[in-house]
Amino acid sequence: MGIITVLWEKWVEFRRDFYKITVAAMISPLMYLIIFGMGIQTTSHGEPYLHFLIPGIVAMATMTGSFSAIAQNMSVQRLYEKAQDQIMVSPTPLWQFILGQVLGGSLRGMYAGGIILLLTAPIRTDLVFNLLSLFIMLLNGMVFSTMALVLSFLAKSYTDAPRFTSYIITPMSFLCNTFFSTEQMPAGFREIIALLPLSQASAMIRAIANRESPGWFGFAVLGAYLLIFGIISVVFIYRKKNL
Repeated sequence: MGIITVLWEKWVEFRRDFYKITVAAMISPLMYLIIFGMGIQTTSHGEPYLHFLIPGIVAMATMTGSFSAIAQNMSVQRLYEKAQDQIMVSPTPLWQFILGQVLGGSLRGMYAGGIILLLTAPIRTDLVFNLLSLFIMLLNGMVFSTMALVLSFLAKSYTDAPRFTSYIITPMSFLCNTFFSTEQMPAGFREIIALLPLSQASAMIRAIANRESPGWFGFAVLGAYLLIFGIISVVFIYRKKNL
């Protein structure tokens, strides 16, 4: 019931701010598609650049949608509304609260990625997006939701959430296999960037889009990030309960 309650809260929030959320999810990815995909006519790996760009934009949209759905709201609720203190004394198991937040954030990310798929559907690219692509989008969203949850626990003020976006989300948006392949980076730096979650999510969605196997390594990397940040978030919230 705790998970359903949190998801219902996210649904009410989504329904209330539907137009704002939708427009926010469309603007930046759409601009990237127009500027880089249509404005710059080039090729990548022997294919039109748009074929490389679209899967990366979809992965990036799931990341930004999931992260923004959790980071700022949780920071405000914890620091100013003191809503987290009410959760601590409620009968709701804290792990259900965390899981509900993670699922709610990931669904928001999938919504953002789905908008990109709809916007690019009229473009004849022959790219394939299937249920496995959706699962990767969900898993990617869960990773960045747990990351946002941990960072919201670390936030000292309302302004920390935008800073986290600038320090973490923006660099990953441009470096992690979205606009250009990590193979073009210098050795050493390339391997580090390739281990970041967005790099793996982009690579797997792109592989499926081109009718190739995504392999198992990307799932292992995303699963490891999800496990690590999930454990950290549980430790943080239970530690606060026991203070």
